Parts: sequence; structure tokens; C-alpha cells
Amino acid sequence: MIKKVVVLTGAGGVLCSTLAKALSKENYKIAVLDLSKDAAQKVAEEINKTGGEAIGVVANVLDKESLQNAKKEVNNSLGACDILINGAGGNHPLGTTSKSYLEEEDLNNTTEGFKTFFNLESSGIEFTFNLNFIGTLLPTQVFAQDMIGRKGCSILNISSMNAFTPLTKIPAYSGAKAAVSNFTQWLAVHFSKVGIRVNALAPGFFLTDQNRSLLTQSDGSLTARGNTIIEQTPMGRFGEPDDLVGTTLWLCGDHAAFVTGIVVPIDGGFSAFSGV
Repeated sequence: MIKKVVVLTGAGGVLCSTLAKALSKENYKIAVLDLSKDAAQKVAEEINKTGGEAIGVVANVLDKESLQNAKKEVNNSLGACDILINGAGGNHPLGTTSKSYLEEEDLNNTTEGFKTFFNLESSGIEFTFNLNFIGTLLPTQVFAQDMIGRKGCSILNISSMNAFTPLTKIPAYSGAKAAVSNFTQWLAVHFSKVGIRVNALAPGFFLTDQNRSLLTQSDGSLTARGNTIIEQTPMGRFGEPDDLVGTTLWLCGDHAAFVTGIVVPIDGGFSAFSGV
């Protein structure tokens, strides 16, 4: 059987590196794309040491020329892209309010770094929207061209539970992930006549390098925000990277051949819980 080629962006990070390794074990060839060359190569080396086939490739998901160069490297080393996982994303502190709720006295708060909705910086908001939405659109423009006219090809985007119900403090990230969910549905329809399926994962709360300091203390105990999340999650824990694997393998595989345009929550019941 011919091995399919999977391209993952942001694959030097905790979540997508786990997906890359899991897909490798299922006989896929893996292109690990990341802005950091060292991070990409490290994950690829780990896959190759365990008998898989992977390459690490530098790619900036906000630079189309960078992505086109990455595609050439992937095509030359592994072949045409069969599956694209758009995993690059993140938030920015300049697009984040300091408090969950605005109170009148906040307007007079002169503490350095304190941010209300009214002084969120456009640069932080633009960065967050670009990284999550444009960083999904551009890789799709580049790599989906390989998929036209070929069987078993698909795209998997990474949305968030924020796309369904926005969290406090992070309007830019929540809005950007809502755009990713909407774009997933749009693409699924747009690509339906050329045989490309498009779906998305919507992870709940997973500890990553980006949010660890917001959810846990230096001693490993939970912050107030971390406690609130666990209290609102029926399964009573944060997600582990491996919790994303089963749904990913299903959506990328032939058993999901008639599945397109869906966004799958992986959140330990967070979205089902009313809080009471």
C-alpha cells in the first residue's frame, strides 16, 4: 500500500507533534512544518528513530513564498500532499483584557500593562487573527493544490471550543477560531466536487507552552482561572495531547470518507455543561 503524505503546520508544538507521531505509527509519511527549524527537525528525528518516515521543514504560515518553498521540499522528499493539518495558531497578550468583566473604575486604572477592551492594541488583535485564520488559509492554498483529482485527500483544521462560546478576556483568539470553524464549513462545500474533505477539531482545555502559566502556578497547582475551567469540565481534568489522536485518525482515514464540514468538540464535556 502506498503511504500517504501528511503535512502538519505548527508541528513543533506539543499538540501537533503528538499527532505527527501518532500518524507516523499508522504508516503515514510525515512532513513536520514549523517556524522553528530546530523544533521541526527534533520531531522528525524522533519519528525516524522509531521507524517512521518524516522530514522537518521550516515554514512561516503567514508567508506564501515560505510555504511554497516548503511544499517543494515536501514534494521532492516525500511526494504530493494527501492530508493537510493546519495546526499553527495561538493568542497574543496585546489582544487580551486584564479582567473578565469591565467595571467603571477600570477606566481609571493606570497600572502598567492593565488592559480594558478600550485599550486593546490592534497589533495584538491582528497578529492573533492572522496567525489563526490567515495561517490556515495560506497553507491550504498552497498544499491543497496537490490534492485535486486524487482520492482520499483531506484537510483538518484546528479550531477551539472558543469558537462555539467565547471565553472571557480573549476576544481576538475566540473570534479568530470562530473564523476557522466557519472557513472549515466553507471549504468543505467549495472542495466537495474535487474530492477533498475538510473538517476541524475543537479542543477544549489542553495544557500547552502558551497557556500553562495562565492555568497553573509554578508549583503545579491551579490558578483561579484553571480552577474555574476544571469545575466547568464534567470529566474533571485538562485534555492530554493523546486525547486528540483518535478523532484525528478517524477524520484523516478512509472510515470518514463521507464526513466533511464538521467541527468536533474534544473538551471533556465542557460544552455540554450548563454550570448547574
